[in-house]
Amino acid sequence: MKTTLTIKKIFTAVLLLFITQTTLFAQELKSPKMTAEGKNVKVTYGQPSKRGRVIFGELVPYGEVWRTGANEATEITFAKNVMIDKKEIKAGTYTLFTIPQKDKWTIILNSKLKQWGAYEYDKIKANDVLKTQVSVKKIASEEKLTYSFKDASDGTVLTIAWDEVSVELPISFK
Repeated sequence: MKTTLTIKKIFTAVLLLFITQTTLFAQELKSPKMTAEGKNVKVTYGQPSKRGRVIFGELVPYGEVWRTGANEATEITFAKNVMIDKKEIKAGTYTLFTIPQKDKWTIILNSKLKQWGAYEYDKIKANDVLKTQVSVKKIASEEKLTYSFKDASDGTVLTIAWDEVSVELPISFK
């Protein structure tokens, strides 16, 4: 009887230790949620780090839809109507997906929110409100995925930078 009780105590202690360590490890690996704000526009995204990995073409495959961040899909909010690539986009929040290629990216705005990654994209692609292509620029290595804005004469320019790649999306205000 004492042996069974001791085995149960040991098993319980090992199980608790395993759960604690697994939870701590998972929390360390989770990418932080970040917000980048510009004039009349805001982007909320999970910020992954390079950590010595090859990003584009390997971790993020070329030619596949990407959540453009980590964890939940990236969301972009416009405080007022905007123009992107001669298309009017209504004020509101959209999921921002991309399809990276070596020399160009396709930027996608989709009206279906609260997506986890891009796993369900094929089921929601009918909700795309914009698909446009932008050129890739080579940059010095960027450890963390970063979104930023810079003012332009008629709006702002959204820059997405990570690893040795940067893309810019001009956004005009209506």
